[in-house]
Amino acid sequence: MTSTPTNAELPTRIDPAAAGAPAMTATAVVLERPQALSLARLPLDAPGEDDLVVDIEWSGISTGTERLLWSGRMPPFPGLGYPLVPGYESVGRVRQAGSATAVRPGQRVFVPGARCYGAVRGLFGGAASRVVVPAARVVPLDDRLAERGVLLALAATAYHVSAQAGGRHPDLIVGHGVLGRLLARIAVACGAKPVVWETHPDRRGGALGYDVIDPSDDARRDYRSICDASGAKGLLDTLIARLAPGGEVVLAGFYDEPLSFAFPPAFMREASLRIAAQWQPGDLAAVKQLAESGALSLDGLITHRVDARQADAAYRTAFGDPSCLKMVLDWRSCP
Repeated sequence: MTSTPTNAELPTRIDPAAAGAPAMTATAVVLERPQALSLARLPLDAPGEDDLVVDIEWSGISTGTERLLWSGRMPPFPGLGYPLVPGYESVGRVRQAGSATAVRPGQRVFVPGARCYGAVRGLFGGAASRVVVPAARVVPLDDRLAERGVLLALAATAYHVSAQAGGRHPDLIVGHGVLGRLLARIAVACGAKPVVWETHPDRRGGALGYDVIDPSDDARRDYRSICDASGAKGLLDTLIARLAPGGEVVLAGFYDEPLSFAFPPAFMREASLRIAAQWQPGDLAAVKQLAESGALSLDGLITHRVDARQADAAYRTAFGDPSCLKMVLDWRSCP
Protein backbone atom coordinates (compact mmCIF):
# COMPACT_ATOMS: atom_id res chain seq x y z
CA MET A 1 0.00 0.00 0.00
CA THR A 2 1.25 3.45 -0.84
CA SER A 3 1.93 5.54 2.27
CA THR A 4 0.36 8.96 2.70
CA PRO A 5 2.75 11.69 1.53
CA THR A 6 4.08 14.08 4.15
CA ASN A 7 3.31 17.79 3.98
CA ALA A 8 6.86 18.45 2.83
CA GLU A 9 6.31 16.21 -0.19
CA LEU A 10 3.07 17.88 -1.25
CA PRO A 11 2.72 20.99 -3.41
CA THR A 12 0.87 23.94 -2.00
CA ARG A 13 -2.67 24.73 -3.10
CA ILE A 14 -3.22 26.06 -6.59
CA ASP A 15 -2.35 29.72 -6.98
CA PRO A 16 -4.49 31.39 -9.68
CA ALA A 17 -1.64 33.82 -10.25
CA ALA A 18 0.39 30.93 -11.61
CA ALA A 19 -1.89 30.61 -14.64
CA GLY A 20 0.96 31.66 -16.91
CA ALA A 21 3.11 28.71 -15.84
CA PRO A 22 3.82 25.92 -18.36
CA ALA A 23 0.87 23.58 -18.84
CA MET A 24 0.83 20.35 -16.87
CA THR A 25 0.93 17.13 -18.84
CA ALA A 26 -0.01 13.53 -18.21
CA THR A 27 0.55 10.13 -19.75
CA ALA A 28 -2.80 8.82 -20.93
CA VAL A 29 -4.36 5.87 -22.71
CA VAL A 30 -5.56 7.14 -26.09
CA LEU A 31 -7.86 5.24 -28.41
CA GLU A 32 -7.00 6.73 -31.80
CA ARG A 33 -9.60 4.51 -33.47
CA PRO A 34 -11.14 1.10 -32.70
CA GLN A 35 -8.49 -1.42 -31.64
CA ALA A 36 -5.72 1.16 -32.05
CA LEU A 37 -4.58 2.06 -28.54
CA SER A 38 -1.42 3.77 -27.38
CA LEU A 39 0.04 5.83 -24.55
CA ALA A 40 0.49 9.53 -25.26
CA ARG A 41 1.72 12.56 -23.38
CA LEU A 42 -1.17 15.05 -23.31
CA PRO A 43 -1.40 18.62 -22.01
CA LEU A 44 -3.94 19.09 -19.25
CA ASP A 45 -6.43 21.91 -18.96
CA ALA A 46 -5.44 24.52 -16.39
CA PRO A 47 -7.13 23.86 -13.03
CA GLY A 48 -9.45 26.44 -11.50
CA GLU A 49 -10.38 27.26 -7.93
CA ASP A 50 -13.03 24.49 -7.88
CA ASP A 51 -10.72 21.84 -9.33
CA LEU A 52 -8.32 19.22 -8.07
CA VAL A 53 -5.17 17.85 -9.65
CA VAL A 54 -5.08 14.12 -8.88
CA ASP A 55 -2.13 11.80 -9.42
CA ILE A 56 -3.76 8.53 -10.47
CA GLU A 57 -2.47 5.36 -8.81
CA TRP A 58 -4.76 2.74 -10.38
CA SER A 59 -7.49 2.62 -13.00
CA GLY A 60 -9.77 -0.26 -13.91
CA ILE A 61 -10.70 -1.46 -17.39
CA SER A 62 -14.43 -1.87 -17.97
CA THR A 63 -15.40 -4.97 -19.95
CA GLY A 64 -18.75 -3.34 -20.78
CA THR A 65 -18.63 0.18 -22.18
CA GLU A 66 -14.84 0.27 -22.67
CA ARG A 67 -14.94 -2.98 -24.61
CA LEU A 68 -17.49 -1.38 -26.96
CA LEU A 69 -15.33 1.74 -27.35
CA TRP A 70 -12.25 -0.39 -28.03
CA SER A 71 -14.00 -2.64 -30.54
CA GLY A 72 -15.86 0.19 -32.29
CA ARG A 73 -19.27 -1.34 -31.48
CA MET A 74 -20.41 1.41 -29.13
CA PRO A 75 -23.90 2.60 -30.16
CA PRO A 76 -24.39 6.37 -30.63
CA PHE A 77 -23.43 7.91 -27.32
CA PRO A 78 -23.09 11.55 -26.12
CA GLY A 79 -19.54 12.76 -26.73
CA LEU A 80 -18.53 9.69 -28.72
CA GLY A 81 -15.68 10.20 -31.16
CA TYR A 82 -12.01 9.37 -31.61
CA PRO A 83 -9.36 10.03 -30.41
CA LEU A 84 -10.49 9.59 -26.83
CA VAL A 85 -9.21 8.80 -23.35
CA PRO A 86 -11.32 6.03 -21.75
CA GLY A 87 -11.74 5.05 -18.11
CA TYR A 88 -14.17 5.84 -15.30
CA GLU A 89 -12.73 3.66 -12.51
CA SER A 90 -9.71 5.53 -11.14
CA VAL A 91 -8.15 5.99 -7.71
CA GLY A 92 -5.44 8.48 -6.88
CA ARG A 93 -4.07 11.08 -4.50
CA VAL A 94 -4.89 14.74 -4.60
CA ARG A 95 -1.75 16.62 -5.62
CA GLN A 96 -3.19 20.12 -5.64
CA ALA A 97 -6.51 21.54 -4.49
CA GLY A 98 -8.19 24.72 -5.68
CA SER A 99 -8.82 27.45 -3.14
CA ALA A 100 -12.62 26.92 -3.25
CA THR A 101 -12.43 23.19 -2.48
CA ALA A 102 -12.67 21.37 0.84
CA VAL A 103 -10.52 18.42 -0.21
CA ARG A 104 -7.03 18.30 1.27
CA PRO A 105 -3.86 17.53 -0.68
CA GLY A 106 -2.73 13.98 0.01
CA GLN A 107 -6.27 12.63 0.28
CA ARG A 108 -6.92 9.41 -1.64
CA VAL A 109 -10.00 9.76 -3.84
CA PHE A 110 -12.12 7.84 -6.32
CA VAL A 111 -12.30 9.59 -9.72
CA PRO A 112 -15.19 8.63 -12.07
CA GLY A 113 -13.46 10.04 -15.14
CA ALA A 114 -12.28 13.47 -16.30
CA ARG A 115 -12.48 15.86 -19.25
CA CYS A 116 -9.22 17.75 -19.17
CA TYR A 117 -7.32 16.87 -22.35
CA GLY A 118 -8.14 19.78 -24.68
CA ALA A 119 -8.91 18.53 -28.19
CA VAL A 120 -8.73 14.86 -27.12
CA ARG A 121 -12.07 13.69 -25.79
CA GLY A 122 -12.32 12.39 -22.27
CA LEU A 123 -14.76 9.51 -22.71
CA PHE A 124 -14.63 8.79 -19.91
CA GLY A 125 -11.16 10.17 -19.29
CA GLY A 126 -9.84 8.45 -16.17
CA ALA A 127 -7.10 6.29 -17.70
CA ALA A 128 -4.20 8.69 -17.21
CA SER A 129 -1.35 9.29 -14.82
CA ARG A 130 -2.80 12.64 -13.76
CA VAL A 131 -6.14 14.38 -14.19
CA VAL A 132 -7.73 17.75 -13.54
CA VAL A 133 -11.23 17.22 -12.21
CA PRO A 134 -13.89 19.28 -10.38
CA ALA A 135 -13.72 18.55 -6.66
CA ALA A 136 -17.46 17.90 -6.65
CA ARG A 137 -16.94 14.78 -8.79
CA VAL A 138 -14.47 12.91 -6.61
CA VAL A 139 -15.19 10.76 -3.56
CA PRO A 140 -12.69 10.65 -0.66
CA LEU A 141 -11.64 7.08 0.18
CA ASP A 142 -10.36 5.23 3.20
CA ASP A 143 -6.71 4.41 2.47
CA ARG A 144 -7.37 0.76 3.30
CA LEU A 145 -9.42 0.29 0.12
CA ALA A 146 -6.33 1.08 -2.00
CA GLU A 147 -6.66 -0.40 -5.53
CA ARG A 148 -10.01 -1.99 -4.65
CA GLY A 149 -11.46 1.50 -4.79
CA VAL A 150 -11.58 1.21 -8.60
CA LEU A 151 -14.52 -1.18 -8.08
CA LEU A 152 -16.78 1.51 -6.61
CA ALA A 153 -18.31 2.46 -9.97
CA LEU A 154 -19.38 -1.13 -10.66
CA ALA A 155 -20.55 -1.53 -7.07
CA ALA A 156 -22.66 1.62 -7.41
CA THR A 157 -24.09 0.25 -10.67
CA ALA A 158 -25.04 -2.95 -8.84
CA TYR A 159 -26.52 -1.03 -5.91
CA HIS A 160 -28.59 1.12 -8.27
CA VAL A 161 -30.48 -1.99 -9.46
CA SER A 162 -32.11 -2.44 -6.06
CA ALA A 163 -32.19 1.24 -5.09
CA GLN A 164 -34.20 1.98 -8.24
CA ALA A 165 -36.69 -0.71 -7.15
CA GLY A 166 -37.16 0.66 -3.65
CA GLY A 167 -34.78 -1.83 -2.04
CA ARG A 168 -36.00 -5.01 -3.75
CA HIS A 169 -33.03 -7.19 -4.68
CA PRO A 170 -33.00 -9.64 -7.60
CA ASP A 171 -33.52 -13.27 -6.63
CA LEU A 172 -31.87 -14.47 -9.85
CA ILE A 173 -28.73 -12.87 -11.29
CA VAL A 174 -27.46 -13.86 -14.73
CA GLY A 175 -23.67 -13.81 -15.05
CA HIS A 176 -20.94 -14.26 -12.44
CA GLY A 177 -18.53 -11.62 -13.67
CA VAL A 178 -17.61 -8.68 -11.44
CA LEU A 179 -20.99 -6.96 -11.82
CA GLY A 180 -22.88 -10.18 -11.11
CA ARG A 181 -20.73 -10.87 -8.05
CA LEU A 182 -21.27 -7.36 -6.74
CA LEU A 183 -25.03 -7.65 -7.28
CA ALA A 184 -25.03 -10.88 -5.31
CA ARG A 185 -22.72 -9.59 -2.53
CA ILE A 186 -24.81 -6.46 -2.05
CA ALA A 187 -27.99 -8.54 -1.92
CA VAL A 188 -26.45 -10.83 0.70
CA ALA A 189 -25.21 -7.84 2.71
CA CYS A 190 -28.81 -6.59 2.77
CA GLY A 191 -30.25 -9.92 3.94
CA ALA A 192 -31.26 -11.51 0.61
CA LYS A 193 -30.02 -14.79 -0.85
CA PRO A 194 -29.99 -14.73 -4.65
CA VAL A 195 -29.22 -17.49 -7.12
CA VAL A 196 -26.62 -16.77 -9.83
CA TRP A 197 -26.53 -18.40 -13.25
CA GLU A 198 -23.15 -18.91 -14.91
CA THR A 199 -22.53 -21.03 -18.02
CA HIS A 200 -18.71 -20.91 -17.83
CA PRO A 201 -17.46 -23.54 -15.34
CA ASP A 202 -14.34 -21.56 -14.43
CA ARG A 203 -16.44 -18.61 -13.27
CA ARG A 204 -18.66 -20.49 -10.82
CA GLY A 205 -16.20 -20.20 -7.95
CA GLY A 206 -15.84 -17.32 -5.51
CA ALA A 207 -19.42 -17.15 -4.24
CA LEU A 208 -19.88 -15.51 -0.83
CA GLY A 209 -23.19 -16.52 0.74
CA TYR A 210 -25.09 -17.43 -2.43
CA ASP A 211 -25.29 -20.29 -4.94
CA VAL A 212 -23.85 -20.25 -8.47
CA ILE A 213 -25.32 -22.86 -10.83
CA ASP A 214 -25.53 -23.78 -14.49
CA PRO A 215 -28.88 -22.58 -15.93
CA SER A 216 -29.61 -26.10 -17.16
CA ASP A 217 -29.62 -27.31 -13.54
CA ASP A 218 -32.31 -24.83 -12.49
CA ALA A 219 -35.99 -25.81 -12.87
CA ARG A 220 -37.48 -22.78 -11.10
CA ARG A 221 -40.09 -20.66 -12.86
CA ASP A 222 -41.13 -18.45 -9.98
CA TYR A 223 -38.49 -15.73 -9.81
CA ARG A 224 -39.91 -12.35 -8.87
CA SER A 225 -36.95 -10.34 -10.12
CA ILE A 226 -34.29 -11.47 -12.60
CA CYS A 227 -31.29 -9.23 -13.26
CA ASP A 228 -29.16 -9.80 -16.35
CA ALA A 229 -25.56 -8.75 -15.67
CA SER A 230 -24.15 -10.60 -18.67
CA GLY A 231 -24.97 -8.15 -21.46
CA ALA A 232 -25.62 -11.15 -23.70
CA LYS A 233 -28.15 -10.87 -26.50
CA GLY A 234 -31.03 -13.28 -27.05
CA LEU A 235 -31.77 -13.98 -23.37
CA LEU A 236 -35.07 -12.22 -22.86
CA ASP A 237 -37.34 -15.11 -23.87
CA THR A 238 -35.41 -17.49 -21.60
CA LEU A 239 -35.59 -15.10 -18.65
CA ILE A 240 -39.25 -14.21 -19.12
CA ALA A 241 -40.09 -17.93 -19.08
CA ARG A 242 -38.57 -18.16 -15.58
CA LEU A 243 -40.65 -15.34 -14.07
CA ALA A 244 -43.47 -15.65 -11.58
CA PRO A 245 -46.68 -13.82 -12.57
CA GLY A 246 -46.07 -10.09 -12.23
CA GLY A 247 -42.30 -10.54 -12.14
CA GLU A 248 -39.69 -8.32 -13.76
CA VAL A 249 -36.53 -8.62 -15.81
CA VAL A 250 -33.89 -5.97 -15.08
CA LEU A 251 -31.27 -5.20 -17.72
CA ALA A 252 -28.06 -4.14 -15.98
CA GLY A 253 -25.61 -4.83 -18.81
CA PHE A 254 -24.80 -2.62 -21.80
CA TYR A 255 -26.21 -3.87 -25.09
CA ASP A 256 -24.90 -2.98 -28.54
CA GLU A 257 -27.68 -4.66 -30.53
CA PRO A 258 -31.47 -4.35 -30.46
CA LEU A 259 -33.23 -6.60 -27.94
CA SER A 260 -36.48 -8.41 -28.66
CA PHE A 261 -38.82 -10.91 -27.01
CA ALA A 262 -41.92 -12.94 -27.83
CA PHE A 263 -44.99 -11.09 -26.62
CA PRO A 264 -47.41 -13.93 -25.61
CA PRO A 265 -45.29 -15.41 -22.75
CA ALA A 266 -44.62 -11.91 -21.37
CA PHE A 267 -48.33 -11.09 -21.69
CA MET A 268 -49.36 -14.27 -19.85
CA ARG A 269 -47.06 -13.41 -16.94
CA GLU A 270 -47.84 -9.67 -17.03
CA ALA A 271 -44.07 -9.23 -16.99
CA SER A 272 -42.23 -5.96 -16.49
CA LEU A 273 -39.00 -4.94 -18.20
CA ARG A 274 -36.76 -2.44 -16.40
CA ILE A 275 -33.48 -0.87 -17.47
CA ALA A 276 -31.03 0.02 -14.70
CA ALA A 277 -29.38 3.20 -15.91
CA GLN A 278 -26.23 4.89 -14.65
CA TRP A 279 -25.63 5.00 -10.92
CA GLN A 280 -26.39 8.18 -9.00
CA PRO A 281 -24.27 9.95 -6.35
CA GLY A 282 -26.38 8.39 -3.58
CA ASP A 283 -25.58 4.91 -4.89
CA LEU A 284 -21.85 5.66 -4.80
CA ALA A 285 -22.08 7.01 -1.26
CA ALA A 286 -24.01 3.91 -0.14
CA VAL A 287 -21.53 1.37 -1.52
CA LYS A 288 -18.59 3.39 -0.22
CA GLN A 289 -20.08 3.11 3.27
CA LEU A 290 -20.75 -0.62 2.83
CA ALA A 291 -17.19 -1.24 1.59
CA GLU A 292 -15.44 0.86 4.22
CA SER A 293 -17.51 -0.72 7.02
CA GLY A 294 -16.67 -4.24 5.81
CA ALA A 295 -20.30 -5.16 5.09
CA LEU A 296 -19.46 -5.38 1.37
CA SER A 297 -16.28 -7.27 0.51
CA LEU A 298 -14.39 -6.14 -2.59
CA ASP A 299 -11.80 -8.90 -2.17
CA GLY A 300 -11.04 -11.40 -4.93
CA LEU A 301 -12.53 -9.33 -7.75
CA ILE A 302 -9.33 -7.81 -9.14
CA THR A 303 -7.60 -10.74 -10.85
CA HIS A 304 -5.05 -8.98 -13.09
CA ARG A 305 -2.69 -6.05 -12.49
CA VAL A 306 -0.43 -4.56 -15.16
CA ASP A 307 1.94 -1.60 -15.31
CA ALA A 308 0.13 1.12 -17.26
CA ARG A 309 2.99 1.22 -19.75
CA GLN A 310 1.70 -2.17 -20.96
CA ALA A 311 -1.81 -0.80 -21.54
CA ASP A 312 -2.35 -2.24 -25.01
CA ALA A 313 -1.68 -5.81 -23.84
CA ALA A 314 -3.75 -5.18 -20.71
CA TYR A 315 -6.82 -4.14 -22.70
CA ARG A 316 -6.53 -7.20 -24.94
CA THR A 317 -6.27 -9.48 -21.91
CA ALA A 318 -9.21 -7.79 -20.18
CA PHE A 319 -11.42 -8.34 -23.23
CA GLY A 320 -10.13 -11.72 -24.36
CA ASP A 321 -9.18 -13.81 -21.33
CA PRO A 322 -12.18 -15.46 -19.57
CA SER A 323 -10.11 -15.78 -16.38
CA CYS A 324 -9.80 -11.98 -16.15
CA LEU A 325 -12.57 -10.62 -13.95
CA LYS A 326 -11.07 -7.15 -13.48
CA MET A 327 -7.89 -5.73 -14.97
CA VAL A 328 -6.22 -2.83 -13.19
CA LEU A 329 -3.59 -0.51 -14.66
CA ASP A 330 -0.93 0.64 -12.21
CA TRP A 331 0.08 4.25 -12.95
CA ARG A 332 2.47 4.79 -10.06
CA SER A 333 5.61 4.53 -12.22
CA CYS A 334 4.26 6.76 -15.03
CA PRO A 335 5.04 10.49 -15.12
